[in-house]
Amino acid sequence: MDFKNKKLQHLLGDKKNPVKGTSNESSSRRSFMQKASLGGLSLAAFPALDSSERIEYATQKVSRASKPSDLKITDVRIAEIGRGVVFRTPIVRIYTNQGIVGHGDVRDGAAKEYALFLKSRILGENPCNVERLFKIISQFGHHGRQGGGVSGVEMALWDLAGKAYDIPVYQLLGGKYRDKVRVYCDTTVSRDPHEYANRMQERIDKGYTALKMDIGINLIKDIPGTIINAPEGALKPWENEYRNYNLTQHPFTAIQITEKGLEKLMEYLHIMREKIGYEIPMGTDHWGHFGVNEAIKIAQAAEKYNLAYIEDIIPWHYNEQWKEITMSSATPTQTGEDIYRLEGGFDKLIETRSVDIVHPDPNTAGGILETKRIGDYASKHGIGFMHHHAAGPISFLGCVHSAAATENFMWLEHHAVDKPDWENLVTGFDGPIVENGYVTVPDKPGIGVDLNEEVVEKYLVEGEKLFAPTPEWDKIRAWDRLWS
Repeated sequence: MDFKNKKLQHLLGDKKNPVKGTSNESSSRRSFMQKASLGGLSLAAFPALDSSERIEYATQKVSRASKPSDLKITDVRIAEIGRGVVFRTPIVRIYTNQGIVGHGDVRDGAAKEYALFLKSRILGENPCNVERLFKIISQFGHHGRQGGGVSGVEMALWDLAGKAYDIPVYQLLGGKYRDKVRVYCDTTVSRDPHEYANRMQERIDKGYTALKMDIGINLIKDIPGTIINAPEGALKPWENEYRNYNLTQHPFTAIQITEKGLEKLMEYLHIMREKIGYEIPMGTDHWGHFGVNEAIKIAQAAEKYNLAYIEDIIPWHYNEQWKEITMSSATPTQTGEDIYRLEGGFDKLIETRSVDIVHPDPNTAGGILETKRIGDYASKHGIGFMHHHAAGPISFLGCVHSAAATENFMWLEHHAVDKPDWENLVTGFDGPIVENGYVTVPDKPGIGVDLNEEVVEKYLVEGEKLFAPTPEWDKIRAWDRLWS
């Protein structure tokens, strides 16, 4: 045996097959390199290997059907699905010159044009240069649904890069902290608090280990003496306004909750806890549009029910008011699903410790890597980190990769528990996507699944075609530079 193979044999630990060139040695070598790759070992761990062996190790996961350095984006198309299976969601598909495609979701409820507008900026580019392309397109995103186009395209780029190099997205992000991601699920609303509690118990019976309920003034609006300046009350306070109640920001509604109203709202929490107990974490959302004083009243009244968090009780950008609420109560505070990017969005909330938990939606925040950056920054400042999600399974699993790769991640929202065809929108996942309240992190290339086009086509919104050509977005005359 020559010296090189002795070194390799030593690294492989193969003492039973000393004969050079045997199939056992070859198999052991391949197995070792595959395991080393999945374990995140770098080339520096193998100083004894010569240059050809290092190249073999570095490229052993690369699909020989493609050459990543020559990969080019050739088209961007959309298939928009509707409420029969999910909130209205445009699915992005990016095509390449080597037959590989990548998928992502535009944020639920967002316009597909947010993604199509980016097509002319990325045609002809190598999709594996994800960070560079993100810097080109990121200026065209914004908070709320306007971040959906950039985020959906970013996810599709990661999907392509993973497929080109034949590794899962989490590995491209630096590896994973967990093999399974914990899920929390929404529960359908009921005006009857006992029925509402029963519905939450049904979630527990299905294996979910964390829950969220929507609770707010909409549940008590018909009870006299509970709400002052009620949006649908006898005074009709929005009748002569140019904007509706749901478009009026919280500090400007002049809505107040009476002691009777507060007692009725707490009754929902009391009956819920009596039914499901205190072992399971329980969060709340959609309280209504009212100012910081009412928010503090609710947060303090809810303390004895030990909520996991109270979500978006005022708009995210009122940073000082959030801090006031957070400092006034032991009930944890959470916001973030409408914030785009770390800089100019999450950074101030985190640095000032204005909330206890940040809650980005990767479909708004800027995609998979930007969401990980937000989580890492929150971790540095001792802030909790969760994921909001209400779109299709493609971006849901994109969230799983982000969650797996971020140390301080807590739970991922699942908004389609009652939509059995939701999981059927994709193929390639072994077993159900969500099982006993967890998602196993995919080890397949890219995001880890592909679209089931037959099911996708079934839920297309009226007038939509399955990934119809979009040549009108190929070229846009524009000068995008933001400085002179």
